[in-house]
Amino acid sequence: MTTDMIIPDDAPIAMDGCDTVVKLWAKRCHELGDQTAHREKQLGVWQAYSWTDYYQGGKWAGLGLLALGLEKGQPVQILSEDRREWLYVDLGVAAVGGIPSGVYTTDSAEQLAYLINDSGAPFLFVENDEQLDKFLKVRDQMPGLRKVIVFDRDGLAGFSDPQVMFWDELMTIGQAEEQANPKKFEATLEAVKPDDARMLIYTSGTTGPPKGAMITHRNMMYQGFAGEQTLEFYPTDELLCFLPLCHVLERLISVEFPILSGCKVNFAESPETVFDNLREVSPHSFTGVPRIWEKIYSRISIMRSEAGWIGRTAFDWAVAAGMKKAQAKEDGRRLGAFDSLNLALADLLVLRNLRNLVGLGRTRRCTTGAAPISPDLLRWFEAIDVHLLEGYGMTETAGVATVNTLASNFVGTVGEVLPGTQVRIAPDGEIQLKGPGIFAGYWKKPEKTAETFTEDGWLKTGDVGMMDNHGALKITGRLKDIIITAGGKNITPAEIESKLKFSPYISDAVVIGDRRKYLTCLIMIDQENVERFAQDRQIPYADFASLTRAKEVVDLIGDVVKEVNKSFAQVEQIKDFRLIDILLTAEDEELTPTMKLKRNFVNSRHAALIESMY
Repeated sequence: MTTDMIIPDDAPIAMDGCDTVVKLWAKRCHELGDQTAHREKQLGVWQAYSWTDYYQGGKWAGLGLLALGLEKGQPVQILSEDRREWLYVDLGVAAVGGIPSGVYTTDSAEQLAYLINDSGAPFLFVENDEQLDKFLKVRDQMPGLRKVIVFDRDGLAGFSDPQVMFWDELMTIGQAEEQANPKKFEATLEAVKPDDARMLIYTSGTTGPPKGAMITHRNMMYQGFAGEQTLEFYPTDELLCFLPLCHVLERLISVEFPILSGCKVNFAESPETVFDNLREVSPHSFTGVPRIWEKIYSRISIMRSEAGWIGRTAFDWAVAAGMKKAQAKEDGRRLGAFDSLNLALADLLVLRNLRNLVGLGRTRRCTTGAAPISPDLLRWFEAIDVHLLEGYGMTETAGVATVNTLASNFVGTVGEVLPGTQVRIAPDGEIQLKGPGIFAGYWKKPEKTAETFTEDGWLKTGDVGMMDNHGALKITGRLKDIIITAGGKNITPAEIESKLKFSPYISDAVVIGDRRKYLTCLIMIDQENVERFAQDRQIPYADFASLTRAKEVVDLIGDVVKEVNKSFAQVEQIKDFRLIDILLTAEDEELTPTMKLKRNFVNSRHAALIESMY
């Protein structure tokens, strides 16, 4: 199946008269001038920075790097949490013909060395002394790296190293370069072409070393073109940037779309403060990975359990009223007069306060992607009047390929393909895509690029799915994750795992069973919620490992598994499970940066635990 609109490979894609992201960025900065582009906290107080600041910061970063020897087409790596300087470097590098690329702050020193060497980046930006230490630890392994630029001087008073300089020093070099060559930056910016690489995004490397995906300006201009038709972004919008900017989804949401619409981006202080910052900002649209939505749901569920009888009763009544509305909406019918009145009262007394409490009081639209999410969770958010829409994409599609919209939302699917994108289902069930959003290939890996495309030029996503009656795409799993039981039954584990993760007590799950007689499961419990469960019932435990071994906790998870099994046929039911007794963080190899368990790592590292279930 394809969309009605097909954009030829050589057709120009322009937004607001601009055919590259950097031209559009320059235009927007000049138009909006002193209006606020970004806000971030300093010493606990929100500080505003203008579009003029954005342009000058990018200009001086780009010119400073040119003065230091950056050449067109060279990557520049950025190792930092989200902050405005990240964006200044991102746009400044792209504007002078370089290729910005991000490094996850959870990456090890050895992983940093791999990315520097693979990309050939001559320059590295690091946030602070902690990230600088990673460079210092492996500097001998990166002979091609010429200079490291540090954003923050805190903790580095008196530090001196000939290979290291600070952000303010780069700004000074950039200003001097502008004075010596007043038109240089604008000239290099205009010379950037639509097919030039806008960014280099490294994949998570679950099936081998990370590969750098080249995303072009045309790819991103297409995303803006398609996003303008499917998603609403207004100049008055406030957004919250919190996912790693190394990830193509956050880059799209917090960099490209705001440049298109002129809206305001607020940077979360840190990954640990996201929920506090969400309440402070109350964004008009909010995009998160499923783990964020599961966490919000579990927090509210725990709050409900801790409330008194009156509070629990009021909460349950209000959510039940909302669920009727959500079901009616999904069925394409209107609520009756009594149910509408009941819902209005529930919203006035409970649901409105609930949305404000979690920071979603102003949201018109929320989106989720990067991993499967439980349809029950989508329905629950709709019940409290938070419109959570699921989309689908990958690094190789420049972020988004399909998405549900407020006007056309089909729960259980990832929506219709973007205008101009084509989709087909291969004989083995694999989803294949073609269109202007498809990336330009892997950096210096032509053989890997060739493996990713079919002979007739379609991107092989590795995902399995089908088109529903509405023309929306439904993802059923990963091609490589399909379990073939000893009895020959093909099972895609994603739906089972999503239902398990709907429980506030389960953080993640991996279903096992390939070539085996029955299905089992490894489960990662939600530390915060299970600890609270144990404390409320005075269950003794010394550490996380002993918590996972407590009989009451095992029984708690067992009850969840039994309930989930009711939704599946006998052959698809979990016959046994084990709790992973190690508290995992994003630094662990078993987790991706978006907090998903890596199936291959889990299977090998916990092989003994798996065998104990057979």
